[in-house]
This record gives sequence, structure tokens and C-alpha cells, in this order.
Amino acid sequence: MGQSESRKGEQLQLPPGQRLQRGWPVTHYGPVPKFKADRWEFRVFGSTADGDKRCWNHEDFSALPYSTVVADLHCVTKYSMLGAEWGGVSARTILELAPPAPEVTHVMVWAEYGFSSNLRLADFTAEQTIFATHKDGEPLTAEHGFPVRLVVPHLYAWKGPKWVRGVEYMTADRRGFWEERGYHNVGDPWREQRYSYQEEPGDGPEL
Repeated sequence: MGQSESRKGEQLQLPPGQRLQRGWPVTHYGPVPKFKADRWEFRVFGSTADGDKRCWNHEDFSALPYSTVVADLHCVTKYSMLGAEWGGVSARTILELAPPAPEVTHVMVWAEYGFSSNLRLADFTAEQTIFATHKDGEPLTAEHGFPVRLVVPHLYAWKGPKWVRGVEYMTADRRGFWEERGYHNVGDPWREQRYSYQEEPGDGPEL
């Protein structure tokens, strides 16, 4: 296959409005947090099945079952990075260890500095959703979310925050940081759901 044919194949994998990115740009809001292992904690709280929260320190979180997925990353700034290998803890592992109550419909993923992103439970439980600690076999850098970032490949990348610290189980939807500031509540790149003005009834709570 020639180079032009290869490029055409790659373009066919891109959602509308996206361009192929060979590298991995650093994009985030605010400063890069300083990681302190002795103070780091990942917690699951809210509407858990047993009513209790579950916490892991960094050593214990790092000892959870390690999974890998090969998946794309689509940024709302219109670049797409294809075929990266993400390694870390599957969201399904977290759900098994800290089950949600039956009435849970959404989750809020919390990160450093109070940053948050809401997801439908169905998106959070998707097979490729992963709390990534590694990319292509190498630990994440601080700029890319070390020690943990969420990757939800079938949604725009802002739905997977960097520097994740926990998950809140919710029985009703609530907008996260960017969703309160004009970004689409769902964020499906294949439907080009970038901004809140594109939302249809049922896509999310009123702004």
C-alpha cells in the first residue's frame, strides 16, 4: 500500500472535523499539579451499592489488575491521535471492586483542583474506558496526566480528565467543569457534539 493510500485509510477513521496528529500535544487548563505519593488517594463515593466509599492509596491503586486497550484519542481542538496503547486500570475493574447502587445513571470523574467531567454510566462502563497510567508501555508524563488519567476513546478527550482522583456515582446527571462552560454534555466526536448549543432534548440538564 502506498503512502497516499495509507493516509486515506487513516482519514476514514477520523470523526468529522478532525485532523490526524502524529505527536501528542499538551493541552490542559491550569497548572500541572505536583504529585505527592504519600498524599495521593483515589476514591469512589456517592451512591455506592453498600453506601460506603472505597479508597486506594497510590501503592494499592498501582497494584490493581493491569489492562491494556488500543484506542484513539479525539480532542475537541480538532486533532486525533490514532492507535495508542493505553495501560492501566479498567473502569470495569473499579466498578467490580466498588459497585454502584442500582439506581445510578451517571458518574462524575473528579481530578486535581476540583476539575470534573460527567459521564453516562453506559459510557463509563464501556469496554475500552480505562484509568490510564501508561501510554505505549511508558508511564504518563506529568503534563499528560501522571499518575492517572481517564481515557474514554469513543468520546472527546475532555471527557477523560487528567490527574484523576476519584469517581462519584450519581442517580441523576450533573454537568462537569467544561460542560458548565459551553461544551456538549455528551461529547460524541462521531456526531461532532462539541458545544452545548448543539444539544438536543435529553442530552443533558439545562444550563
